[in-house]
Amino acid sequence: MKSENPHILLAEDDSADAELTLSAIQGANLKNKVVRVSDGEETLDYLLRRKTWRSRPSGDPAVVLLDLKMPKIGGIEVLQAIRSNRKLQSIPVVVFTSSGERRDIAVCYQNGANAYVIKPVGFPDFQTTVQSIGRFWSEINVPPPLISRRLERRSWQS
Repeated sequence: MKSENPHILLAEDDSADAELTLSAIQGANLKNKVVRVSDGEETLDYLLRRKTWRSRPSGDPAVVLLDLKMPKIGGIEVLQAIRSNRKLQSIPVVVFTSSGERRDIAVCYQNGANAYVIKPVGFPDFQTTVQSIGRFWSEINVPPPLISRRLERRSWQS
């Protein structure tokens, strides 16, 4: 069951790209709150409710927009940490990066990325791309049910 307005987690260290992304999401009139984190360590702190994020509101993001080239912990390592954590592994992760390197693309998909999107250079294309990502993951996609709901359903059917 989808929450009414799931939020989007934007993991982006570049302030200009973050502002463009936020502007594009606002321009799409999405009702989703966007939470921005600026490095890989903060991304994991947010998702795992650690440090300054330990008292954040409940609920996982509808999607994580993950930049690859981030300080402290890189995007690939963040993706690996998300996919290896049972509580986080079902959160959709869209790698949203300027890297078009084949190796980066392959490694991200091998580590469970749901999508890999290269940031367009011009603002109109950038805006259209971000809005499409936001609409798909927050309005169209149906997320997996919570583990506890799956367990309840199994015990009911037994």
